[in-house]
Amino acid sequence: MKRFAVYYAPRPGALADRANEWLGRDPATGRTLTQPDLPGLPATATFTADPRRYGFHGTIRAPFRLAEGVTPQAAAAHVAALAARLAPVTCEGLRLENLHGFLALTPEGCEAALLDLGAAVVEGTNALRAPLTAAEIARRRPETLTPRQRDLLHLWGYPYVMEEFRFHLTLTDRLADPAPVMAALAAHFADALPRPFQIQDLCLFGEDADGHFHLLHRYALTG
Repeated sequence: MKRFAVYYAPRPGALADRANEWLGRDPATGRTLTQPDLPGLPATATFTADPRRYGFHGTIRAPFRLAEGVTPQAAAAHVAALAARLAPVTCEGLRLENLHGFLALTPEGCEAALLDLGAAVVEGTNALRAPLTAAEIARRRPETLTPRQRDLLHLWGYPYVMEEFRFHLTLTDRLADPAPVMAALAAHFADALPRPFQIQDLCLFGEDADGHFHLLHRYALTG
């Protein structure tokens, strides 16, 4: 694996099944799945390419290269120990939302707890990551970031952490007209959105040579 990340991914069940079917891929097995046919819309694969590559997830620690001397086994043990110290987060539920043109599921009623979890994971995994290269910094387009976001990028390797963190579960690429896809998503997930919604695990994902992310390990939050 060329990069690693710490994500939320749902445990097996209705949410995981519907999301994996929507994106056409199961990140736990690597299997390709048949995506739903949406009458009156282009093929689902044409507007889900980016989230399909990552697998259905919510980012907690964005993808990073391992620091020199850190093995994948050591990184896994580190994330497992971190999960054992942190408590799960319970939210009221999930809702569909248009986030500046791409559609995602976002949690309700747990913002403070999610900010705390995100900060703890970012701080607790920072020693695992290699410093950003100039090319990696450039890909984040620092000229478009706020001064605070640029500081966060240099401190933690990603600009949308700490108070800038907004947990979401991406379902589409950026869309010119999100409304019809939003309606299709509402129908697809109609009886699969949990209430309450719980983040019960930290999931270690790895990116393979082809750029696809895989769920490598799941560690229960038991703190």
